[in-house]
Amino acid sequence: MAWWAVASAALGTFTLVSAEMMPVGLLTRVRDAFGVTEGRAGLLVSLPGVVAALAAPLVPLAAGRLDRRKLLALLMALMAVANVVSSLAPGFAVLLASRVLVGISIGGFWAVAGGLAIRLVPPSAVPRATSVIFGGVAAATVLGVPAGTLLGELGGWRAAFAALAALSALVLAALLLLLPRLPATKPVGLAELAGQLRNRAVVVGNFATFLIVVAHFGAYTFVSPALQDLAGLAPALVGPALLGYGVAGLIGNFAGGMAAGRDVIRTLLAIGLAQAAAVLAFRAFAHTPPGGVGVLLFWGLAYGGVSVSLQTWMLRAAPQAAEAATSLWAAVFNFSIALGAFAGGIVVDRVALHAVFVASGLLFLVAVAAVGALGPRVLRTAARGAPAPGGH
Repeated sequence: MAWWAVASAALGTFTLVSAEMMPVGLLTRVRDAFGVTEGRAGLLVSLPGVVAALAAPLVPLAAGRLDRRKLLALLMALMAVANVVSSLAPGFAVLLASRVLVGISIGGFWAVAGGLAIRLVPPSAVPRATSVIFGGVAAATVLGVPAGTLLGELGGWRAAFAALAALSALVLAALLLLLPRLPATKPVGLAELAGQLRNRAVVVGNFATFLIVVAHFGAYTFVSPALQDLAGLAPALVGPALLGYGVAGLIGNFAGGMAAGRDVIRTLLAIGLAQAAAVLAFRAFAHTPPGGVGVLLFWGLAYGGVSVSLQTWMLRAAPQAAEAATSLWAAVFNFSIALGAFAGGIVVDRVALHAVFVASGLLFLVAVAAVGALGPRVLRTAARGAPAPGGH
């Protein structure tokens, strides 16, 4: 039964990240429907990320001693309501407001679900269970944007949001049926959250997360024009190429989870170096369609292990305060998504498309240096059983 509970959490993360990413494939339709600019329509993607960053630490704080099974169910119910509102929105302002609700759901759910594995399965199975839960993120990366685009073509953008609402309701039922009672072992308070800022392993892990995620999304946001303009890939082949990227990411997720369970430092070093090589290769080698697709698949394989490896770091960094540490990490991760996309846009507009890949590659190398220089010492301290600051 424990693995069915893990599967329900994975379906939850899949639904949330699909909801976050799906509007990428619907922006032009929404723009045309409401007569807004492309930049304003882009708020449907960036706004939930910012809200999720704020919600990640605040939702567990507000939930107090509420059973985490009930909290996850409430957040999924909120997601269902948000997508119903999106599908029926009479104007752009209402649609944007519904995306705020989506951000709250994403941040709160991710903060709690990230630490579920240690409560659902035996210690020896935690790396595999964490990989399954974050496999939902990788799967959503595969299907979120293509699914939104396809549904938008078949039934219009409102049908895409309606489908998300139905999926959210299905996941809500699965969570209620499959998750056991998950009483809060200790409610997350301000002191516990603040205490994690004194935990050097948590701080270093969040710094690495910031660098890696900003670097990734600074470049990945523009992967579609890069495939067409730099590699010469036909527009009709971009979707299948991104699907291949996602499949590679799924493989990388499970491979990364297993490797991180054995040695999280070396895993993150390998992932960082591989991502640096991938984005720099866009500038150096992706001048033909086969070259561009080959680099993209390698990039997907490398990025697939990011979420699960960083979550493994957080569980090692704060074993006695997993929910508080994960809340802060989810906040940093979602904020970094929004910042990476924003910063990448500035580089593309003011310098050139290929420049964003060079900048991301250099940022990945900075992340590798930080993990290699600081990671072993701070995680060794956490592994010796030092009480997590602000923890139990």
